[in-house]
Amino acid sequence: MIPVLNDQELLTLASQQDEQQCSHCASHDFSCWETILSTFDRDGLKTVGTLKDPDAEEIWDEYHPNGTTIWSNNAPIAVKFHPYNRCTVHQCPECSTVYLRYTEYGGYYVDERIRVVKPELIVLT
Repeated sequence: MIPVLNDQELLTLASQQDEQQCSHCASHDFSCWETILSTFDRDGLKTVGTLKDPDAEEIWDEYHPNGTTIWSNNAPIAVKFHPYNRCTVHQCPECSTVYLRYTEYGGYYVDERIRVVKPELIVLT
């Protein structure tokens, strides 16, 4: 079973990333939520945790106090809010870049999404 991480643990993990990404990670800009492209080796990432707290109430609200949207590069990462509360946490074994991943289930589609974690965007609650 993978560990459930809180906001502080995510911040600690993200703060340990290399300043420069490896060539594989640098070849994709996942500054905001994006569909995981077939050219990105998702299996090359190591699963290090989850933000899905099995004891937490299911929350679908998003956190955007400064007018951002889910698609904004500077959208806050608030682990108790959607979609972060449904994410698994992954890390590149080469450069330590931390990613969040979740699956969006629409009416007629399934979309695996990914976003790189920028420590300065993590909201501590």
